[in-house]
Amino acid sequence: MARYVTISTIGSEAPRFAPGEKLHGQQAVDRMIAHWRGRIAQVLPDRPDLIVVPEACDRFPDHSKAEQIAYYKTRGNQVRDAFAALARDHHCYIAYSAYCELPDGTWRNSTQLLDRTGGIAGVYNKNHVVIEETTEYNVLCGKDAPIFACDFGRVACAICFDLNFDELRLKYVQAKPDLIVFCSMYHGGLMQGYWAYSARAHFVSAISGDQSGILSPVGETLASNTNYFDFATARVNLDCRVCHLDYNWGKLSAMKEKYGPGVRMTDPGHLGAVLISAESEDLSIDALVKEFGIELLDDYMARALAHHHNPMFREP
Repeated sequence: MARYVTISTIGSEAPRFAPGEKLHGQQAVDRMIAHWRGRIAQVLPDRPDLIVVPEACDRFPDHSKAEQIAYYKTRGNQVRDAFAALARDHHCYIAYSAYCELPDGTWRNSTQLLDRTGGIAGVYNKNHVVIEETTEYNVLCGKDAPIFACDFGRVACAICFDLNFDELRLKYVQAKPDLIVFCSMYHGGLMQGYWAYSARAHFVSAISGDQSGILSPVGETLASNTNYFDFATARVNLDCRVCHLDYNWGKLSAMKEKYGPGVRMTDPGHLGAVLISAESEDLSIDALVKEFGIELLDDYMARALAHHHNPMFREP
C-alpha cells in the first residue's frame, strides 16, 4: 500500500559573525541553537516526517581551528539536544550532522538520526573522511554502514566525501534501503542521481550553502531549494520499485488499465527504466509486481548477466 513520507531538507550555512564580532563559549552555542531553530521553523508548517540538515551544521565558518575545538568542548551535546527537543515537540525525525568527540578523545564526523521521541535512532560515522580531517582534527574513519529502521522505512546515510567511493555505495546496493540521507558540504553533482539509481532508493541531500533536494530512485528531482529559499519539502511514496521497460510494456499497460490512478509509472526518459508505485491504500507494489509478473530491474540485469556468462552464448 502507499507509504508516504514527507521529507524536508535545509541547505542553510551555519551563521557567520558580523564585522568585528566573534562569539565564543556559551554565547556561540546559544547563537547556533537559535540559528537552527529559525531555519527548522521554516519547514514545520509542512509537518515533515524527516528533516535533514548539512554536514557539520553547527560549526562556525569564521572560527579558527583552535576556536572551533574550544567551541566544540563547550557545545558538547547541547545542539544535538536542542534538535532532539524539536524532533520530540514536532513528532518528526531529524538527521543532525556534526563533529562528535568520543570518550577516548578521538572524533567522528557523524550523522545522528533523532527519532520522534527525541531519542537516537542510530548513528552513522562518515566512512571516507578527507585526509586532513584526521591529520588536523583527529577525526577517524567510520567502518560501518548501518541501516536504520524508522517507522516510515529503512534509512541509510552518507556524508560528503563518501559519495566518491564505490565501497560504501555497493554496501547500500546490497542492503536496499528505502532512503539515503546525504549530509554534506559538497554537492556531488551527477553522483547523487547515480547513488539513488544504483541503490534503487530515494535520496535526500542537505548541502551547506548549495542546492539541496530530494531525488527519486530513477534520479528525478522531486524538490529542491532555490536562490530565494534555502529549504525544500516533498511528499514521496516509498512503496515503489524500479523495473526496465523491456519485457514489461504490456504488463505495465495492463496494470494501469486495471487500477488506473491506484498505480503510477514515472519515466525519467532515456534510461529505459521506470519507477512504479502503488498509490492506493488497498494496493501494494509487491503484490502488483506479482499479479502482473513484472520483472524488476535487478532481476532483469541478473538474467542478462547470466546470459553473458553462459559459455553457450559467448564467442570462443
